[in-house]
Amino acid sequence: MLPQLSRPSDCDVVTEQGEEVQQSDCDPDCTAELLQGLPQLGPEEGNVLDSELSLEELSSGTCMIKAGGELTQPVPAECRIKQGYPVSQLYSLVIGPVLRRLWGEPRIFQFFSAVNQDIGRTDWRRKSRRSPLQALYESDQLESSAVHVIHHGRRELLEEECRTHTRKRRVLIPEDLKHLIVDDRHGLLYCYVPKVACTNWKRVLMVLTGDGRYHDPLQIPANEAHVAGNLRSLAEFSAAEINHRLRNYLKFVFVREPFERLVSAYRNKFTRSYNTAFHKRYGTKIIRRHRANPQPEALDRGDNVTFQEFVQYLVDPQTQREEPFNEHWERVHALCHPCLIHYDMVGKYETLEQDSHYVLQLAGVGAEVHFPTSDKSTRTTGHMAAQFFHNISPLYHRKLYNLYRMDFLLFNYSIPSYLRFR
Repeated sequence: MLPQLSRPSDCDVVTEQGEEVQQSDCDPDCTAELLQGLPQLGPEEGNVLDSELSLEELSSGTCMIKAGGELTQPVPAECRIKQGYPVSQLYSLVIGPVLRRLWGEPRIFQFFSAVNQDIGRTDWRRKSRRSPLQALYESDQLESSAVHVIHHGRRELLEEECRTHTRKRRVLIPEDLKHLIVDDRHGLLYCYVPKVACTNWKRVLMVLTGDGRYHDPLQIPANEAHVAGNLRSLAEFSAAEINHRLRNYLKFVFVREPFERLVSAYRNKFTRSYNTAFHKRYGTKIIRRHRANPQPEALDRGDNVTFQEFVQYLVDPQTQREEPFNEHWERVHALCHPCLIHYDMVGKYETLEQDSHYVLQLAGVGAEVHFPTSDKSTRTTGHMAAQFFHNISPLYHRKLYNLYRMDFLLFNYSIPSYLRFR
């Protein structure tokens, strides 16, 4: 008997100022509509977030406003506002009485209904066919698919790990969304992770969004796939447009065994002679800080950083105090925020071709666009990663694992057998 699939209640909501996200277990449309316009009140008035204003769903299908951790009064409306409850009346009937009781006479809040606005109209809406999100959660054609069940399991595990290891959800800001690429034509949101086939995924998305300019992903040069402006980031949109896409688009991310990805980044950025920009930007700094008696040429060129020096740089607390990690070795959970944004599909590098085909199939383009196959002979494998870690001390094994621990937990990767701290 296959598990019953249901769409998660993700209420990823960003305010117009890009300062606030409210999430709850209530229906996403209801929560989004009620909380969208709440202003940031001053400390003397009580901050909305400090008061933990949210909504909870009751068995009757109504919502409860929750303030300060306690339920206060029921919302006299069905959760699913899009079924007809007028948003314009919610303030006078619901929010106003509660906030007056909490904080005195509140300000006039400007609510808007994203579901009633024509925001980001997409081709799949114009053609009246199912979106990729509907294809995932409402399809009975794929119920017998083993891939379908695998991805359901990955979603459930990710949600469980987030509940276990995330004590307090922080708010989303536009900076958090810069790695999310938007495909309005097919209703897709892709969070790209460097060293996890992101070049090929960007090529595919350039074909899907290119209005016929591109037909074969492999005909697009790799450097062109990374040119800013060729693809749109979710961070570029307004709050209303962001919320609309978070609610209605298929959100997917591809991940990889953390240390294989890390070794791949090291090999690509520090052992290739053509990456002079990385050598100058990071190599010289790493050598200056972590090499005893460096030669002047090494300090000037930064092109012979050892893996041990790279590991020392990563675990050095001073590194992240100075600046954020480069995206090529930043943790996936810090790039894509999977405990704040509910991803509908988590692909893995280890099953790249199968998972990529699944996404394209959901988007309705599986027969038109094929994900490029890569040369497996050049891939960084677990055996190769073990060789790089062989001369690293157990102390640094433990420090590095602690640094990337959340990626191991969230995406169900085992502690590598070659680590010697266990």
